[in-house]
Amino acid sequence: MSAPALSVAGVSHDFGRVRALADVSLSVDRGQFVALVGVNGAGKTTLFSLVTRLYDNVTGSIRICGHDLRRAPAQALARIGVVFQSRAVDFDLTVRQNLAYHGALHGMSRAETDARARALLARMDLADRIDARVGALSGGQLRRVEIARALIHTPRLLLLDEATVGLDVRSRADVVATVRRLVAEEGVGVLWATHLFDEIAPDDAVVLLHRGEVLARGTAGEIAGDRDFADAFLARTGLSAGDVA
Repeated sequence: MSAPALSVAGVSHDFGRVRALADVSLSVDRGQFVALVGVNGAGKTTLFSLVTRLYDNVTGSIRICGHDLRRAPAQALARIGVVFQSRAVDFDLTVRQNLAYHGALHGMSRAETDARARALLARMDLADRIDARVGALSGGQLRRVEIARALIHTPRLLLLDEATVGLDVRSRADVVATVRRLVAEEGVGVLWATHLFDEIAPDDAVVLLHRGEVLARGTAGEIAGDRDFADAFLARTGLSAGDVA
């Protein structure tokens, strides 16, 4: 059996006296969409920073496709693609130039990068925008370009941290649909961090993170039971509807 795309076991992290994560464990299989659900401050971004080694994990273990992040960081990080909430493309360059730059960072040839870029953009309905300046794209198009950038080197794990924040409803739906297609077509494992309940399907695997702790895991339907998922989330966390607006 292949190792999971991501395995996090017993990971904690502190900022001084503040505990941001407490004994967090989760896994993402290859070809699986997992929603990491929590409000701002739950610890989602801290976890992503540990998985991408922006922070060093000193407790527990993080493995990417079987590679220990601390012992074999190069092998582990080479298998990750990331879309952070903040923009990570150059608005003054074209789509092609942005993807070529990212491909070069991963040691890909210009021809290899261009072929991969064309294939990805075609599947994201952006083939005709390859030579457009990124600054001229809509918000939804920009996010899809960032997903293409994250996938240019064919990673096995894709991390998306609140990737639809700031987009309109139609653009959010397009981005979510794009990611779900990639799970099916590329077999990539996806960890999708969000606080927006309408992005979660009943059969999605969910990890509910609150104040740095995993409160529940299972499918959204299992966690919700006979209630709406949003109501179940509020009951588990003790939050009010206004806290997640």
